[in-house]
Order: sequence, then structure tokens, then C-alpha cells
Amino acid sequence: MFRLLFWAALIAAGVWFWRKYKASLAATKKPVDPGAMPMVRCAHCGVHLPRDRALSQQQEWYCTQNHLEQGPGKR
Repeated sequence: MFRLLFWAALIAAGVWFWRKYKASLAATKKPVDPGAMPMVRCAHCGVHLPRDRALSQQQEWYCTQNHLEQGPGKR
């Protein structure tokens, strides 16, 4: 009976270490897309869009000309 418990504990420890090892590898290998565009939030409606497609006015970003004209909205 002791042998069975010993082997079960050894296998469980091995599985636990293997999962911990694989998780640490996955965490370190997250690739960063060098072509990713920074995102900004529309000051009027709150939608997120790429900064190169947004319109800016006084350090605030807007998704459309209409929202830029209306100004900041209630979020």
C-alpha cells in the first residue's frame, strides 16, 4: 500500500512540476507584434481605435469628425 501511495505522489508531483514549467515557458514567449498600432479612446463615445485613424484636439482623441465637433461626451 505504501508503494502505491509513494508512486501516486511522485507522479502527481511530476505532473505539477511539468505544468508549472510549461506555464513559465508560455509566459516568457509572448511575442510582441512590432507592427501593432497604439490604440486611443474616443472622448465622446469611448470606442477604441488605432491612433493613426483618430482625430485629435487638445490632447483628446475622437473617432469621427462629428464626435470631434460635439466634444467630450458622457461616458
